[in-house]
Amino acid sequence: CSSCILRTVLFVDFVLLAAAVCTKAGKALVSRQFVEMTRTRVEGLLAAFPKLMNSGKQHTFVETESVRYVYQPLEKLYMVLVTTKNSNILEDLETLRLFSRVIPEYCRVLEESEISEHCFDLIFAFDEIVALGYRENVNLAQIRTFTEMDSHEEKVFRAVRETQEREAKAEMRRKAKELQQIRRDAERGKKGPGFGGFGSSGMSSSNTAIITDTLIEVEKPKPTPAPVRSSGPSKALKLVGKGKEVDEFVDKLKSEGENIILSSTGKRPSEASKSLPPPTHTESVHMRVEEKITLTCGRDGGLQNMEVLGMITLRVSDEKNGRIRLKFSNNDKRGVQLQTHPNVDKKLFTAESVIGLKNPDKSFPLKSDVGVLKWRLQTTDESFIPLTINCWPSESGTGCDVNIEYELQDECLELNDVVISIPVPSGVGAPVIGDLDGEYRHDSRRNVLEWCLPVIDVKNKTGSLEFSIPGQPNDFFPVNVSFVSKGSYCDIQVIKVSQVDGDCPVRFSTETSFVVDKYEIL
Repeated sequence: CSSCILRTVLFVDFVLLAAAVCTKAGKALVSRQFVEMTRTRVEGLLAAFPKLMNSGKQHTFVETESVRYVYQPLEKLYMVLVTTKNSNILEDLETLRLFSRVIPEYCRVLEESEISEHCFDLIFAFDEIVALGYRENVNLAQIRTFTEMDSHEEKVFRAVRETQEREAKAEMRRKAKELQQIRRDAERGKKGPGFGGFGSSGMSSSNTAIITDTLIEVEKPKPTPAPVRSSGPSKALKLVGKGKEVDEFVDKLKSEGENIILSSTGKRPSEASKSLPPPTHTESVHMRVEEKITLTCGRDGGLQNMEVLGMITLRVSDEKNGRIRLKFSNNDKRGVQLQTHPNVDKKLFTAESVIGLKNPDKSFPLKSDVGVLKWRLQTTDESFIPLTINCWPSESGTGCDVNIEYELQDECLELNDVVISIPVPSGVGAPVIGDLDGEYRHDSRRNVLEWCLPVIDVKNKTGSLEFSIPGQPNDFFPVNVSFVSKGSYCDIQVIKVSQVDGDCPVRFSTETSFVVDKYEIL
């Protein structure tokens, strides 16, 4: 019949027909089809599987006239792949092993209830392994990353929404107490001696109205300030982006005592989002000196690439200080490339190291962040590395002994909140820690060992960590590093701000940060 012909054509076009987790009796707990198949057809194929097993064949696969079953026992269950007979058995076995490794990632115990509870997670993972009947070139770590679909924006949105809900509930409780107090005061005024009659009642009513209006006026929620947008066409203005504004807002909430919990599943948010808390006091002329580093090193030594991008952003909040000039000092000895904003007087900048507008009669934009100077350093010179990481995994009889150490090469820097992330194999338990400087965290969900150091400076310039865990040397790479610093790597700072007319000095404040965009040892 035509339906049989269509089914035959489909089976020939596709190699892997279905993947299922079933009981020894052939009951399907989770089944994912990669071709058009009816439920009756799938249940029939899986129900026939145990009967073939009882025929005395003790192999990892059995065949019928139309299909091949490739299977692996999982305690009381079976992981079964239904393929066509013309598929490559070696590739089928490799695919089967990957399917079998995926299941313990989502199910703590291999029982029917646990499989049923995480059925959708398993189906999503199965779809990452096989597409259109053929296996994708993915490994277990990639499958876990693809299925988790972690979103930093979603986490921030949820944190902000929870904060707003808590504030709304607190405000409702406050207003309810105030209204109860007003009612009690009104009743007390009516019943009290010497306050009877119309005049007394009118006074009490008038006072109540005045108090209520005052309370409502005081409790108006403050409007959330709109994000400051940089003005001008220069590309240099794009360093102040949405990501930094969101992260600064979250950090501000945390500093005010709000408990914001970000999920640790999936890929960690970019460590470039780490930033120092904003200063408590800023002058009407405020500057941010920001630097970001991108670095890639080889595990056996050698700097593959290092790039430092820096920028000075100016914000003027008082109109009388709009016409100013900035005197800066450049103590860099590494050969950075400097570039000013197109509206800055380049001749004045080159001759006197002063940043001023081409037209001295004009003012800097008021209450806007303006990038006036940026710089770039790119090198492969290993002596420029601020913090070196040396990771030595060595195989032993029970797995690997890993020794990792750091050394601060630039002794002028003070690095804060340093986190060195070392990947570890999954499904082998927690590592056994030996010698340790600082603290550590083992994230079994992401399979990462985080070595945490609050401060690395000239007094604490070296440290080491030793641990043992089953695995291969390649399992512990790449190593990622993140940190923040209040010091400038290239040592470029504004030292004086003065008025254009009269060269009178102007009070100013400066905020300096040096953060990681990417710091990886491959």
